Amino acid sequence: MNLAGTDHVKVRRVAARADLRRFVGLPYRLYRNDPVWVPPLRTEQRKQCDSRRNPMLDHCTVELFLAEDGNTHVVGRVAAFVDHLAVRHWGDPVGLFGSFECSNDPVASRLLLEAAREWLRGQGMRSMRGPWSFASQEWGLVVEGFERPPVIMAPHNPPWYNDHLLAFGLAKAKDLLVYVADTTEGYRIPERYLTVTDLVQKRYGITVRPVNMKHLEKDIAILVEVANRSISSNWGFYPATEAEGRALARDIKPILDPELVLIAEDSAGEPIGFAITLPDINVLLRGLNGRLLPLGWWRLLTGRKRLSQYRMWAIGVVPEYQQRAVDALLYRRTHDVLNPRGNVRLEANYVLEDNVRMTNAMRNLGLEQIRRYRVYEMPI
Repeated sequence: MNLAGTDHVKVRRVAARADLRRFVGLPYRLYRNDPVWVPPLRTEQRKQCDSRRNPMLDHCTVELFLAEDGNTHVVGRVAAFVDHLAVRHWGDPVGLFGSFECSNDPVASRLLLEAAREWLRGQGMRSMRGPWSFASQEWGLVVEGFERPPVIMAPHNPPWYNDHLLAFGLAKAKDLLVYVADTTEGYRIPERYLTVTDLVQKRYGITVRPVNMKHLEKDIAILVEVANRSISSNWGFYPATEAEGRALARDIKPILDPELVLIAEDSAGEPIGFAITLPDINVLLRGLNGRLLPLGWWRLLTGRKRLSQYRMWAIGVVPEYQQRAVDALLYRRTHDVLNPRGNVRLEANYVLEDNVRMTNAMRNLGLEQIRRYRVYEMPI
């Protein structure tokens, strides 16, 4: 059923399995000539839209939309959804939109965003925020730093998306910053951090350990609990569920480097902080067009141990320890693991622009800011 349109563009809901295939497949066509984009695995993209395999959807009401031209070719897509867990936690009727992709057609963009807005309004929402993903912490549009390929689980988009969203009436809600430490460009951890972290560890009796692969689900449950405590005051936060933690364990286990998934414990053995750094398998996915067959699986299997690029995906410290440089200790341990591996590139992705404690830490560590994502919002 068409919801809105012009002579050359129509927008309609995703209503059948064939529609969903077209929804998932659109980016692979839109970006096929983009030298920077890294096609994610198609199986993973389909899973994000599958309520049987993505536990985040357990607490969401979702509608997907396609924009088609006069020849019924898909030229755009968008997801509109209400995350009921987030709405309850925020105490604010904020609806979300995401999976936004569109050709450089302002009319198609406007019609897609109008469809999302009207659906969210019908769900009782009073504002519209996004882009927001069905996957954990994949937020925003790139507005600065288009030159390099995205790292694992990070968005990519053409520059004109920002223009289209602004023209629709969306405005900046929050910027998310990305920093990098690249030893090939001369990065070295400042000596004072080595001294400080040695003192912190001795003074508070803090230990840092890697996850135990034999008890991964148990350790992932610890990570989820510590993360929920650590970043509860951050903008956009709402608690992750146990089911999401189990799904995270399942999803990252094939690429996990246990030495880089760290849990900090106090002198009594209680968890007080965590850091998760992932190998950037996007390096291996380039050129596969999102498919593991016929040779992609072999590239992933044999190439992972040779990777020299990483993403620090998350780091947090429980509130009572946030002024004791535990985050510096976790970064130090990550550095100590990576340093013997030779030339490496570590991207800290992302840091909220107004999280002064973390932005100061990035600068003090000598990391360079290289990219900026933006989340938008508007009243509806």
